[in-house]
Amino acid sequence: MKENTCNQKILKILAEKSSTKQLVFRETKKLYKLFEETGSKIAEELNSNICNIDNSVVVECKDISAFEGQLHFSGDVIVLNMHSNVFTFDDDHYIWKSSYVKEDPMRAYFGIIRIYNFLADSFRQNRTADYGQLMGRIFINKDKHFFMEGAKQFAFKYNNVAQDVFDEEKMREIIEQSMVLALDFDLTVPDFNEQSEITVGQLQQIGSLQSLSTRKKLGFKFIAENDEMAV
Repeated sequence: MKENTCNQKILKILAEKSSTKQLVFRETKKLYKLFEETGSKIAEELNSNICNIDNSVVVECKDISAFEGQLHFSGDVIVLNMHSNVFTFDDDHYIWKSSYVKEDPMRAYFGIIRIYNFLADSFRQNRTADYGQLMGRIFINKDKHFFMEGAKQFAFKYNNVAQDVFDEEKMREIIEQSMVLALDFDLTVPDFNEQSEITVGQLQQIGSLQSLSTRKKLGFKFIAENDEMAV
């Protein structure tokens, strides 16, 4: 009887790349769960203090799904969203210049946690046409090393994947800085010409859903992958 042998090339890829991706997913999922727990702690701490100042201001952390959590405060919502896939980068991305990645190319596979800012009323009133703002993206590899893209407060501080390790202290810093950024920028009146026309359907819904699209203008530059960072 002929011995049943498997394709060694496929086996090698599965053992290296596919196994690494599974590990990255598991580590990102663990850290995302800890991210949610840290958000809940921050909400409890703030609530226990703000109630003595103004009990109409509520800070609340909501577990929406296995991959999404929301932190509601004042008129804002910070949404934490974990992507279910694992990614790497194009050959010309600066990450490949890092000696840390050159030592082990499997370190260039990352899970992603995204941070968005929305208006709280967009969720309360189901205003599905409202816009949110991507504040940052956290890239986490198999060793829990990470870097960030986004507001310069994040990208300039967390841009050394060889040294930065994602832990509860980093999570707290990132969540609290996200809240400060959201609170620093207020809702501004849209340009008159942007809303000079309205349909009958929109008019009928304004009283209940206020369906005209609303967004905040956040005053930060998004630092993306093409900007120079530490490698």
